[in-house]
Amino acid sequence: MKEFVEYIAKELVDNTSEVSVNEVEGSRTTVYELKVADGELGKVIGKNGQTAKAIRTLLSAIAAKNGKRAVLEIVE
Repeated sequence: MKEFVEYIAKELVDNTSEVSVNEVEGSRTTVYELKVADGELGKVIGKNGQTAKAIRTLLSAIAAKNGKRAVLEIVE
């Protein structure tokens, strides 16, 4: 799933070398921390947060299919 988040983020931004995803696994939940370049943050979040919400929805659906829980945090 880390690769999925990274792929989506790289398709949204112009500076793909600045995209990084950190995976923090807990006992029941996995947290994915997404970092992008300063000027690219708006592209990942989207208007009124719609893009970020869509990414989170897809990530949750994939995690639920695997019997897990996933959370996406966009780090500034």
